[in-house]
Amino acid sequence: MSNDILNTNDAEFSEDMLDFDDDPLSATGVSRKSLVIFFLIDTSGSMKGKKMGELNTVMEELIPEIRRVGEADTDVKVAVLTFSTDVKWMYSTPISIEDFEWARLRASGVTSLGAAFRELNQRMSRNGFLNSPSLSFAPVIFLMTDGYPSDDYKAGLRELQSNSWYKFGLKTALGIGQEANDNILAEFTGSADTVVHAYTGEQLAQMIKIIAVTSSQIGSKSMTLSDDSGKELGDEDVFAAKQKLLGQQIQELIGNQTDGSDIPFDTGW
Repeated sequence: MSNDILNTNDAEFSEDMLDFDDDPLSATGVSRKSLVIFFLIDTSGSMKGKKMGELNTVMEELIPEIRRVGEADTDVKVAVLTFSTDVKWMYSTPISIEDFEWARLRASGVTSLGAAFRELNQRMSRNGFLNSPSLSFAPVIFLMTDGYPSDDYKAGLRELQSNSWYKFGLKTALGIGQEANDNILAEFTGSADTVVHAYTGEQLAQMIKIIAVTSSQIGSKSMTLSDDSGKELGDEDVFAAKQKLLGQQIQELIGNQTDGSDIPFDTGW
C-alpha cells in the first residue's frame, strides 16, 4: 500500500462495518459510535510488589486521559481481563469511560495467557461484551505481561485468531521486566512495531500511557483509504492501515521518550 492515501479527517468507515453481528464486514451504519478498549493484564506472582503497585498507579492516572480521547459522538468503554492461575474480568460488562473506576489489582499464581486468549475470544462477540447496538469501531486490545506463559498460549491464540473482532482490532502489547518475551507478544499483535518493553517503573508509566492513548486515538478515528487515482479501497486495507499507523506512531513516541542512557534491566524491581 505504498501508494495508498490515508484520510483521517471526517470520513466514516464504509457503512460503519463493525455495527452488526460477529462479522465486522457485514455491518450497517449507526448514528452513535462506540469503542471498547480491552486491557489484558498479567497478575501472576512475578508481578507482585513494585510492578503491580506501579501498574495500578499508572492505570488510575490513565483513566482521566482516556476520557479525553475520541470524537464527540464516540462512546468509549473499558473492559479489563486479568490472568494468573485463573482469568477474571474486573467488571461483568464493559464500563463507559465516564463511569469507570479502577479497582486495584493484586498479584499471585501462574501466567495462564492461553486461558486469557480463550476467554477473550468467548467474550469478544455479540453474545458477550460487544453487544452494544451502537458499536461501530473495532476494539483496541492491549496486553501487558512480565513473564513466559505457564499454559499452552499457542492453542489459545489460535482460537482467538479466528475471531473477526480480533482480526480487525488494534492490537498492542507491553513486556514488563527482563523475563517478558517480546517474540510471544509480537505473535499476539502481529507486528514487532506494536510491541514495547519496560524495564523500570518510569518506563512502565511512559509506555502504558503512550500505548493506551495512541491506540485509543487511532481506534476512535474514522478514516478512508484510497489509491492515487482517488478510488476508495476495501475495508481490510483500512484496518491494515490503522494497525500500521499505530506501530509507526508508537515507535516514534517511544523514540522521543528514551535515549542511550536507559538501562535495560529491572531497576527497582
